[in-house]
Amino acid sequence: MIDALHGIGPVLAAITVLALVAIGVGRWAGLGHGRDVVVVVARAVVQIVAVGLVLGFVLRTAALAPLYLCLALGIASWTSARRLRFPRVWPVTVVAIGAGAATASAVVIGTGALQPHVLQVVPFTAQLIGGAMSATTLAGRRMLDDVAADWATVESWLAIGATGREAVADVGRTAAQRALAPALDQTRTVGLVTLPGAFVGLLLGGASPLEAARVQLLVLVGLVAAETVAVVLVTAGLGRRIRQRPER
Repeated sequence: MIDALHGIGPVLAAITVLALVAIGVGRWAGLGHGRDVVVVVARAVVQIVAVGLVLGFVLRTAALAPLYLCLALGIASWTSARRLRFPRVWPVTVVAIGAGAATASAVVIGTGALQPHVLQVVPFTAQLIGGAMSATTLAGRRMLDDVAADWATVESWLAIGATGREAVADVGRTAAQRALAPALDQTRTVGLVTLPGAFVGLLLGGASPLEAARVQLLVLVGLVAAETVAVVLVTAGLGRRIRQRPER
């Protein structure tokens, strides 16, 4: 606990100043997001401290790891489903996010790249769930927006007997491709444009650059795999359920 509290003063000071910078620049530019910055920063501080305490307990009690990951999957899939604003879509987001994260984790653990230890499996899998959630939301929302914008074409396909999935296949494919762009760009430019979070975190924690690079590569390519599975499944699942014009 003492080690965790060491240096908390400068951290809080930095967070406060950074928030004030965001608020000040936003006000100068007329963005009107000052209240949002205060709320999200306050929530982030509370949530990250709470998660740190819970995760610390989970990492010391291996039996709780599956429960923690299931909770993370449930929250991620509910968040994505809420963003999509489509009837009965939660089962689709659960399958998409869960399958994506599980597939990538199984490969990494099965090949021995990471040991099947709670200290490695839980943080890695949780990061994959987060990435799959973002990709699921991006692909699903883009697909539904495009279907709504071109509903006349989709409706004509449905009228001649095409299934929902057949009627929106091209739209779903385009949405999936675009949702993968952030993960592909991050992997393509790693080390050239930015140093990703896992790499920086490991370096700050005392790991060697090569060890940090090894873990970061697993995270980046794992995210590409997890997100690819997720966007394919969510667009296919939505396609099977489209019978009327989605909300925009």
